[in-house]
Amino acid sequence: MKTLLRVGLLLTPLVLVGLIPISGIKAEESDAKALFEKRCALCHPTSRPLGKTKSSEEWEKTVKRMKGYAGERISDQDAKIITVYLAEIRGK
Repeated sequence: MKTLLRVGLLLTPLVLVGLIPISGIKAEESDAKALFEKRCALCHPTSRPLGKTKSSEEWEKTVKRMKGYAGERISDQDAKIITVYLAEIRGK
């Protein structure tokens, strides 16, 4: 029992800082989700795009259009990450 407690105490900080992903979520996915939520919520609720299902190409067009509205607040790199994220979770 003491060994399990020690292992738990050693692993807890690693889980908390994201070195060991939990629930099957990779760090990159949670980063992409956070970026999506932060950037897209600048102009509208995130439920708006999450209510849609589009192909990768359609998401690319949509994110490009939204980036045009947001200007410098969304970088080209952010737009790419958001496009991939949306295509993965809300793709056709």
